[in-house]
Parts: sequence; C-alpha cells; structure tokens
Amino acid sequence: MFDKRYIVVEGPIGVGKTSLVQMLGEEFASRVVLEKVTDNPFLPKFYTNPSGYAFQTQMFFLLSRYQQQRELAQQELFNQSIICDYLFAKDRIFAAVNLDDDELSLYQQIYSLLDRRIPRPDLVIYLQSPTEVLGQRIRMRGRSYEREISRDYIEAVNEGYNRFFFSYDETPLLIINTAEVDFVRRPEDFQDLVREIRRMKRGVQFYVPLGSA
Repeated sequence: MFDKRYIVVEGPIGVGKTSLVQMLGEEFASRVVLEKVTDNPFLPKFYTNPSGYAFQTQMFFLLSRYQQQRELAQQELFNQSIICDYLFAKDRIFAAVNLDDDELSLYQQIYSLLDRRIPRPDLVIYLQSPTEVLGQRIRMRGRSYEREISRDYIEAVNEGYNRFFFSYDETPLLIINTAEVDFVRRPEDFQDLVREIRRMKRGVQFYVPLGSA
C-alpha cells in the first residue's frame, strides 16, 4: 500500500515540476494539484517592471496559495492521495528575492499567520538544475509572460531555492539533479524514481540516477 498521502514536487522556474507531478499522479492514482500561476494578474507586469509590481504579485500568490492549501486540508487529504507542484513555503523564497526590506517585513508578518494552518507533506521532492538549463527550458516552453525574465533573476531564484533546501528539515526530502535524468523521455528513469519514492522514509536523500556509480 502506498503510504505517502501528500507529496510535493518543488524546484525553480523551468525545472520540470508540472510534468513530473502529472506522471506521478497517474502512477499513484493520486489527485494532481497544480499552482494557479496564470491567474495572477500582476505577474506579466512584474516581469516588465519588477520594482513596481513585486509586492502586489507576491501578496496575490501568497493568498492564492493559502486558499488552495486550506481547501486541500479541509476536503481532500483524508479521502485521496495528492501530488502537488508547489510547497507553500516556496512563497518565502520568492519574497526574499523580490521584495525590499520594508515590504519583506510586512510580508513575513502575514506569512507567519497563515503558515501555521497549512498541512505538511509526507514527502517533498526537490528538483535542481543549473541556471543555464533552466533558462533554455523557459525559452522552449514559450510562455509570453516569461519572455522578459532575465538570467540574473533566474539565477537569484535558483540560489534562493538552494539556500532554502540546504537547511530544510520539516519533512522527508528527496533531492534530484534533473540535468542527469529525463523522466519524460526515458521510462526507465521514471520507474527507478518511483521505486525510490516508495522506499523513502525519513531525513534527506539524494537520488542517484539509474546506471550511475
């Protein structure tokens, strides 16, 4: 029996969270929950004018993610396993990158009130990738509102994720360098990951790709 009722797949922009979440959802017969990124009306404006729209963009994401997570806690976690493509705490990563000191102080006060009511996953899967690879993937998927994303911003977000997960200890954590695997095009890679997820218990583990020494 699959004992991980709530799994989160995390990682920076362009790392491949959504594709893996959808595959895991089918594998484990779980409900797939995707972040509602395109619902944020401030996001396109943020990418063209970061300083002017950072706080509005961040607060919309914070409240949207909170509402979605509370709905999961109230309706789904006891009835069906869930695979989600974001961790609520990720909001702090982007806030630290995007907000100035005064905005961040106000943001953190609001975040601390909301975070205590959010359910914790049974497992977090953190997808890593070099900044150059992330940039290539973002360009390849061709989303209009992402055209203005600079390499410096991708690098800052990537570094923020690495800092966050370096000390993360709230749940079991499986770390995967996606530069070494292709779960979409190589079924053997995906099935090897599924076996690793089933074996995962506590602490932090680094996924070693199939065939690696």
